[in-house]
Amino acid sequence: MVAWVVERPGPMASGPLRRVERTAPEPGPYELLIEVSACGVCRTDLHLAEGDLRPRTPRCTPGHEIVGRVVRGGPEVRGFSPGDRVGVAWLARACGECRYCRASRENLCPRSRYTGWDIHGGYARYTVVDARFAYRLPEGPPDEELAPLLCAGIIGYRALERAELPSGGRLGIYGFGASAHLTAQLALTRGAVVHVLTRAEEARRLASELGAASVGGAYESPPEPLDAAILFAPVGDLVPVALSALDRGGTLAVAGIHLTDIPVLDYQRHLFQERTLRSVTANTREDGQAYLAEAALHRPAVHVQRYAMDRADQALADLAADRVTGAAVLLAD
Repeated sequence: MVAWVVERPGPMASGPLRRVERTAPEPGPYELLIEVSACGVCRTDLHLAEGDLRPRTPRCTPGHEIVGRVVRGGPEVRGFSPGDRVGVAWLARACGECRYCRASRENLCPRSRYTGWDIHGGYARYTVVDARFAYRLPEGPPDEELAPLLCAGIIGYRALERAELPSGGRLGIYGFGASAHLTAQLALTRGAVVHVLTRAEEARRLASELGAASVGGAYESPPEPLDAAILFAPVGDLVPVALSALDRGGTLAVAGIHLTDIPVLDYQRHLFQERTLRSVTANTREDGQAYLAEAALHRPAVHVQRYAMDRADQALADLAADRVTGAAVLLAD
């Protein structure tokens, strides 16, 4: 089968992705073999390709926002049949035994494994997934609209929960890519007032169309103090900017897996008066199920840029150059 691999991590201009022929995977006892229909292009894939994330599997195939159909399951799989529509997300496996797993915090499991980082992902014709970590998907929505929900949507959901936005509260969103444009809509359906701060003009336009109360530059101040904020841009310089915009008792959640260095914080200006800075790490299956259920009720408008699977390198290059508005999605050839 045809698959993309991270050959040598480096800047996109150096060609870190390579298209290869690879033997189709065989499902293990608890796994499903999936024929990929669509795969979202996540900034985490870009971090892996460019070397911001240390590769954990040689020549790994990226991609963890996968929509596809079950081809067959291993002998221990129950409840799935060939042809079922399923989703594959970032969290691929957790041990189920450690204190984090037992406390419903499997996203912190020390033995957790991740699709497109530890396990070959969806930039390929076929992939495998542990059936216990697969999501059943409805038949209605198009593949390209469902794919971004499986990471951008789920991680945005967890970030919003971590930000502890009060009912009807004022939310600031820093950066406005795939995850942010879904999270903004989720917050709006919950009655929030959303202020978007981002550098790209096209992203600002999309934020306005989706209902943001205000839209400004990434380093500008929102028109009112914020009850909560989420930082999606992987830019550490924005941490003190966002903290300064918080009202007393506000929380900033940093949603990315990678962040450039954070400048020195001034305690009185940035953290005093019980402002909170917290990170967001992966997701639990419970997060995924809760978000997909909420998305099914409100059907977010997923802004998609479509690419053929054989243009995965171009999709990542466009993401690196801020030429993607909303979510990029690879579609099967």
